[in-house]
Amino acid sequence: MKDFKSHFRFNKRERSGVFFLLLIILLLQAGYVLFLHLPIPKPRSTFSADIGLQSKVDVLKEKALQGDSVKVYPFNPNFINDYKGYTLGMSVDEINRLHVFRKQNLYVNSSEEFQQVTLVSDSLLAIISSYFRFPEWTQNNNYKSVERNKNPKNSEKEQNTITIKDLNKATVEDLKSVHGIGDKLSQRIVKFRNRLGGFLVDEQLFDVYGLDSHVAKIALKSFRVIEKPDIKKININTASVEEMVQLVYLRKKVALHIVEYRNMNGGIGSLDELTKIEDFPSDKIDRIKLYLTL
Repeated sequence: MKDFKSHFRFNKRERSGVFFLLLIILLLQAGYVLFLHLPIPKPRSTFSADIGLQSKVDVLKEKALQGDSVKVYPFNPNFINDYKGYTLGMSVDEINRLHVFRKQNLYVNSSEEFQQVTLVSDSLLAIISSYFRFPEWTQNNNYKSVERNKNPKNSEKEQNTITIKDLNKATVEDLKSVHGIGDKLSQRIVKFRNRLGGFLVDEQLFDVYGLDSHVAKIALKSFRVIEKPDIKKININTASVEEMVQLVYLRKKVALHIVEYRNMNGGIGSLDELTKIEDFPSDKIDRIKLYLTL
């Protein structure tokens, strides 16, 4: 028992140490309790908005959004396809009405006629009509809507009174007399004719790049192939690639396929056989046959 009590006997220095230890523990506990209950002030934000920089960011965002949208360029509404009509906001029925109208070989020549045919709303027409571009010759006040008011008897009389000129001798100025053919198209027709060595058939006028088929039909009322040029036909079984590409209708890629085909098959037995060759312009076979021989 004496030994047990000896463990709890402290001198003055030891008692002071124990007292201060207990005091420190109490102070720590009190501080912890106060820390839990006192509100913690939020740190002040050092960030400040740069209004000038933010406005530039907003402009860039707007341009990025505009870049994602579909851009619309001026176009002739007579040649709107399904995808074009969709991007313009036209309904399927409105697009179909235009296509049915065009299959009759008719054309719209003003925004008002476009609305009459397609039945688009006034609001949509106001948006898209600013992009409409019609040929200059359709803006002539004397021009009537395409073939609607034509009298067949009058047409026959007109054809009989028109003097037919040779398409192979027509000059740039002669061709410019046709409504719808200006400086560029007339020069392009003459250039295409020179590359061919002269037109062999009237239908070759439709092959001129950029020449509308309706304008070509009008031109053929005044110009026809009268004197055919003498041409040297190309032997499709012996001609080289370089010789074949001299023909406007045959590209180098097609000429290479022709050589490959005739090597594999021991020659070409019929000109119609060319339509079996990869990438061959089958829709032009009638024109191309005029320049070839076996």
